Amino acid sequence: MADGFSLEITHKDAGCEARTGVLHTNHGDCALPMFMPVGTLATVKHLSPAEVKSLGAGVILANSYHLSLRPTAEVVAEAGGVQKFMRYEGPMLTDSGGFQVWSLAKNKGITEKGIQFRSHLDGRLLEFTPESVMDIEQKIGADIAMCFDECAPYPVTHEYMENSVARTIRWAERCLKAHTRPDQALFAIVQGGDFQDIREACARALAALPFDGYAIGGTSIGEPREVEYRMVSYAVKNMPWNKPRYLMGVGSIDMILDGISKGVDMFDCVLPTRLGRHGALMTSTGRLNIKGAAYAEDFTPIEEGCDCPACRGGFTRAYIHHLVKCDEGFGLRLCSMHNIRFLIRVVEGARKAIQEDRFLQYREETMRKFGDERGF
Repeated sequence: MADGFSLEITHKDAGCEARTGVLHTNHGDCALPMFMPVGTLATVKHLSPAEVKSLGAGVILANSYHLSLRPTAEVVAEAGGVQKFMRYEGPMLTDSGGFQVWSLAKNKGITEKGIQFRSHLDGRLLEFTPESVMDIEQKIGADIAMCFDECAPYPVTHEYMENSVARTIRWAERCLKAHTRPDQALFAIVQGGDFQDIREACARALAALPFDGYAIGGTSIGEPREVEYRMVSYAVKNMPWNKPRYLMGVGSIDMILDGISKGVDMFDCVLPTRLGRHGALMTSTGRLNIKGAAYAEDFTPIEEGCDCPACRGGFTRAYIHHLVKCDEGFGLRLCSMHNIRFLIRVVEGARKAIQEDRFLQYREETMRKFGDERGF
């Protein structure tokens, strides 16, 4: 384990694999399971770091690809690391940018060495390798860095996925060799699509290497929900019990609760802020589109019992409707804060239910309120 980084498992639910724990980092402890807000450019859109922390967030994500272009990893390092740069008093995780550069490469620039792609900013040709990505992430200095992996599209042939995963494993080995920062944890990413044999083999191969944690990648890229459930099952049962488990890019309630039931500890997604910026609100009964005319004279809070700044502060649906319809930034901020707090509250409820050995009941009750909706 990296210096100052460890996982403490505190309880396992009697009815499933769900578990609670504490993730110890050099920038504070985080209760598990947890939802992690995404701050791609070292900012959660429209919110200050202190506001995000007040919503109950532990870890915030940033993206090393984007930060390597602007302001550059060197500038972040000169500032003293990403936490000092953005003034966040808590743990952080950097994604390797593998998904972004794979999307930009369009499969054409992938070699054993790495990926060549065009910058989305100015079109210049760039190359990311496991070694260069480790250099970037170590300069940025988050508590957790992610390995550089190949995120294959969905669907692909068995042969394509087999070759892709073999390369991802070799890249993970190169990341381990290149990663020398003792106070930064390094997580591997399990790929394999919907092929049980490949995903399980990938998980076992990476579990045999001395990583600080393990993530499940390659989900939520267009596959049916039933396929996503299977992907998680194939991977997690082959991950070490004593290391953190992270399901990447998932923000729908059903996927979060399904992952928790299988023993996943960490989740992240841009969904709460992306929805919030468009006036879509997360509630216990599904999505509420605050722009709708039905809310113009609705003087109730977004959701009774919610303790987010919008609901606790007495801001009504009618007022938020007015702000969003007028493109006022404050309205989008209230929506984003509500959505982040909503997902964090769902996971807080899951933690409490696990400790009381009733997680499966909690999941059923939570999903029943959504009716036919699976998430958002």
